[in-house]
Amino acid sequence: MSVHPLRLGWKASAEQFGPRELVELAVLAEELGFDSVWVSDHFQPWRHTDGHAFFSPAWLAAVGERTRRVTLGTSVLTPTFRYHPAVVAQAFATLGVLYPGRVVLGVGTGESMNEAPVVGIEWPDFRERFRRLSEAVRLIRRLWTEEFVEFEGEYYRVSGATVYDRPERPLPIYVAASGEVAARFAGRRGDGFICTSGKGMDLYRDRLLPAVREGAEAAGRDVEALEKTIEVKVSFDTDLARALADTRIWAALALSPEEKVGVHNPRDMEERAKRVAHPERRWLVSNDPDQHVEQIAPYLELGFTHLVFHHPGNDQARFLRLYAREILPRLRQRWG
Repeated sequence: MSVHPLRLGWKASAEQFGPRELVELAVLAEELGFDSVWVSDHFQPWRHTDGHAFFSPAWLAAVGERTRRVTLGTSVLTPTFRYHPAVVAQAFATLGVLYPGRVVLGVGTGESMNEAPVVGIEWPDFRERFRRLSEAVRLIRRLWTEEFVEFEGEYYRVSGATVYDRPERPLPIYVAASGEVAARFAGRRGDGFICTSGKGMDLYRDRLLPAVREGAEAAGRDVEALEKTIEVKVSFDTDLARALADTRIWAALALSPEEKVGVHNPRDMEERAKRVAHPERRWLVSNDPDQHVEQIAPYLELGFTHLVFHHPGNDQARFLRLYAREILPRLRQRWG
């Protein structure tokens, strides 16, 4: 039995909206009863037209100043290429001091479009990206708990480094995974696990969640102590045609990994996304509250306790109000 209560959050689409607008929406999300606000950390958006890509730590600080209750996290940040992990450690320690008990560092192995063009590298294979992530997490944790850190890793080195402003308790680190290797690492070293919906229930049931458990058990940890978080792609509206049409904005999510690999330019990604015939296949689309709850139910029944809802439409305030009125109470009544 999970030790974590049900938490229902909102994903702030940093690729779709500017920072000021999203700050105001995050304030609204808290007012409406959402438990958390999560943001991606991209240098480039999925589409060039009307695209955005702001600096997420600065945005999290702005939201922290305007809110009092919601958990604030990254879903996710890559602490291995355009950021040195020591800089990530300092940035998030500062956020932890400013907003104690409210900040989560969500990390992943990264996407080439957000890293390779910025630092001018050939995008490495998964093995190197994973080894970098593992090493970065180790270094970040040491910088949060020790002084004058000496660290000589395969990829990162620090000599006598101290993060002077840091919270009394280190921030939780949640690890994102779409495959078993990273999922085992989440179980072994993470404080939580993050994945995204819409990829077939067998992926979560048969591969990812068992791998998290394997990793935790191999490290002698209680897997139930890890919060299992899933970013749920939902397009809910009273108008079904509108809910379907809204998914077109995020058509790039329906591209296969093979179609996205090596694409470093948002204009190229946007052109590829135009060829997607059914962008709605990654989303739970509905105009009926009870049906929509049943669409979400399989993830809760698998053991996910922190659901972060990502809506594709341009009218996020409408979505937040609809969801707070029609969906959050139903979920809390049944699983809360």
